[in-house]
Amino acid sequence: MTEEAGAQALFDKFGTYILPGRVDDPRRGIDEALEAERIGLGAVWISERFALKEPAVLAGAVSEATSKIRINGTFYATMRHPLVTASIANMMQAMSGNRFGAMFARAVPAYMKMMGAPAITMERLADYISIYRRLWEGETVEYEGILGKFPMLKLTDYHDGPRPPIIFTAIGPKSLAFAGTYCDGVLLHPFVAPTGVRNSTKIVRDAAEKAGRDPMAVRIYHNTIVAPDLPKEEEDAVVRGRAITYFELPGFGDLIVEINEWDKGVLDKVRAHPKIACLNGKPADQAYTRQELVDVGQILPQQWIDEGAAVGSAASCADQLMSYLEAGADEILLHGASPFDMGPLTSELKRALAAKGEQ
Repeated sequence: MTEEAGAQALFDKFGTYILPGRVDDPRRGIDEALEAERIGLGAVWISERFALKEPAVLAGAVSEATSKIRINGTFYATMRHPLVTASIANMMQAMSGNRFGAMFARAVPAYMKMMGAPAITMERLADYISIYRRLWEGETVEYEGILGKFPMLKLTDYHDGPRPPIIFTAIGPKSLAFAGTYCDGVLLHPFVAPTGVRNSTKIVRDAAEKAGRDPMAVRIYHNTIVAPDLPKEEEDAVVRGRAITYFELPGFGDLIVEINEWDKGVLDKVRAHPKIACLNGKPADQAYTRQELVDVGQILPQQWIDEGAAVGSAASCADQLMSYLEAGADEILLHGASPFDMGPLTSELKRALAAKGEQ
């Protein structure tokens, strides 16, 4: 039976978050992963939110429910002993048939401080990555440094298969260069426009080359908010409400705007809104639902929405997503809509991919 035109490219180049946002029933993630696989997407991504989005548990459940879709779990490195994280990733490769990827995020420093965990600095993360990889090679690791003192680390019984790719979520020039230097992939932040994708890709590739690595071996993933064929109220919550949870954060919002070459004055207006100003540094997504942030989201210029997200009809969303691939992304992470709402979008993506000669 001949495969539908564009189907393989869809599998290779598009994935989706499962359980986006706050969650009350994590079992829904298994159904979403199954639907993502059914409609032809190639990857599911799992974020970390304590306690109902624990990536190790959810990734294990998804690996048993699915058969071919890739599974990427997000971890805050300083929240776990390195032997535990290395063991989780290694066991996930064994359980899933080598479909697992480990993604590391830095998190807001104030959030880590609130939990009493060390800040996730790039110096710390570089050492964590080195330890993970050495353990996956079967080495016994002796370490003393910024992470502490580990006299002897070893995976006694380990899966001797492909090493899990290490992906780093990055925004600014320093974190993008870090990804190019140390990681197998980099996940660009939501609301990075095509201009930002081009700028980010160049930074990553240049850093990889400077480190003596193959620049094209570092995979560029782009995390993109999608809202295909949604009613206006729901679209605003998915796109504008969610956007505020990024742009209001000092540092995060500024870096997105800078990489896109947008007007930073808009951020001052967002942060001066009464709902944001009263938080005193607490992340907005810890205080409000997306629906409650829609009124703040009206501050954002329409240009930011048009360039930084994929909204409107499924066909127009597909065309916008293709612009990120053309700008340098290797794979797109669809974020914001449920896989159960993505059937028409994946059909349009196959059309657009086939039109570009992709199989």
